Formats: sequence, C-alpha cells, structure tokens
Amino acid sequence: MISSPAPHRRGKLPARYAAIIMPLVLSVLMTFVVSAISTLRSLGPTPAFVATWPTAWAISWLVAFPTLLAVLPLVRRIVAFAVEASRTN
Repeated sequence: MISSPAPHRRGKLPARYAAIIMPLVLSVLMTFVVSAISTLRSLGPTPAFVATWPTAWAISWLVAFPTLLAVLPLVRRIVAFAVEASRTN
C-alpha cells in the first residue's frame, strides 16, 4: 500500500518580518475599506463602482504602503512619547 505524505504544516515567518508584514496587512485592509467608501460615495452602487473600485484600491495601496513604511518610525516615537512604558517585574 502506498501511503500519501503527511500534510505539510505551514510555518510562521520569522519575527524579523513583522516590520514589513504589519504595515503590509494594515495598508491592504485600510485602503480596501477607504477606497470602497470613497468610490461608492462618488459613483453610487452602480456597475461603474464595480469597474472602478479595483483600480482605485490598487492606486491607493501603492501610495499607502510605502508611506506607512516611511512614517511608522515617527509614529512609534510619538506613541512612546504619549504612552507610559509598561513596567516589567
């Protein structure tokens, strides 16, 4: 009897990728929602919305992702200034 190989478990990415994956996921989700709302507001729920939205989303993501990568260090400094550091015992 030929046995099939065990299903391959997907591993997680190493922690060093978090600095890229977090802004990637954030930019995808935020631009998805914001571009949908903006395009829907402009065109209404029409076939033109369905045709226009993917391009509007892609353009907004192309701007948002590199912008997010550039401003995240500043945002982290602002948050560190505004929020008390946690105390470890």
